[in-house]
Amino acid sequence: MDDCIILQETPCRRVTVDMPDYDEAMMNANNTRTGQRRLADQQELADRIAHALPHDGTTEVQPGVHLNRMSEPTGGTCGVYEPAFCVIAQGSKQITLADETFRYDPAHYLITTMQLPISGKVIKASPREPYLGFRLVLDPAVVTSVMVDCDRVLSHRDRSVKALDVSPLDVNLLDATLRLVRLTETPNEYPILAPLVIREIIFRLLTGAQGDRMRHLATYSGQAHRMARAVESIRDNFDKPLKIEQVARQLNMSVSGFHAHFKSVTAMSPLQFQKRLRLQEARRLMLNENLDAAEAGYQVGYDDASHFSRDYKRHFGDPPLRDVERLRDMAAAGSAGA
Repeated sequence: MDDCIILQETPCRRVTVDMPDYDEAMMNANNTRTGQRRLADQQELADRIAHALPHDGTTEVQPGVHLNRMSEPTGGTCGVYEPAFCVIAQGSKQITLADETFRYDPAHYLITTMQLPISGKVIKASPREPYLGFRLVLDPAVVTSVMVDCDRVLSHRDRSVKALDVSPLDVNLLDATLRLVRLTETPNEYPILAPLVIREIIFRLLTGAQGDRMRHLATYSGQAHRMARAVESIRDNFDKPLKIEQVARQLNMSVSGFHAHFKSVTAMSPLQFQKRLRLQEARRLMLNENLDAAEAGYQVGYDDASHFSRDYKRHFGDPPLRDVERLRDMAAAGSAGA
């Protein structure tokens, strides 16, 4: 008999793939790639702003696109900020609206959707790592156009949210911001491509955490749009007596409803809003046009000089003359340092 070779069957060992561990590994890999992409984009954005601004200051590189550089922290500067989308490439900044303070940095963006009296200061900056900022003015017509195109206007959400806030900056919004800054360096391409990138930025804002806030800029009916009209009316007539009943009637609202909605959007009552506009303009008049306190107060609507001085000190921390002298000394020291 021929020798037989008997093959013994051995049971197959089943190999199982632990899918949760695999998924977690892929997620970690994606997060790592996302983090690397974010860091690279932030560094490039900082480099391009620093190249455009080799010295401290602000420049409008294209209409509505502003870059800013500061080599040291600054004191609070007051002004009426126009609707804008703001990103920090390096450093950090603090914004105060009424009694609320907002801090943002390279991981966050800020938008404001109405012309509000705001105080802002750079809180992290140095000659080696200067504060580097980007600001895009938001055009209400473009916002409305994007809303219509992406069908967001049909939701008719009209929440009374404040006209300013800070949110985390995701990689896609950072990427669009960087691409817009790149385009500012190619004047021949900018007019063609920049409007598309700006629409993308607005789309991402509308579909992100700030969507309800962005609707303040849209030209459709609702409380937010009414508050935008109220802000414009008070701003244009800040030196005249404010008649709350008349403004509410023009907006077809009750006085109590107008008060509530206005404060929910601006964080101030209408009278507080007007007062801040008056005080900021008076400060500008004294600092830039050399008016004395009494004349500046009268120009912005104060009939009583002592009343003006009390309000001014309460708001800025010093009486008018001392505050203006301090600001001039700071400006002179900055000029000498430069």
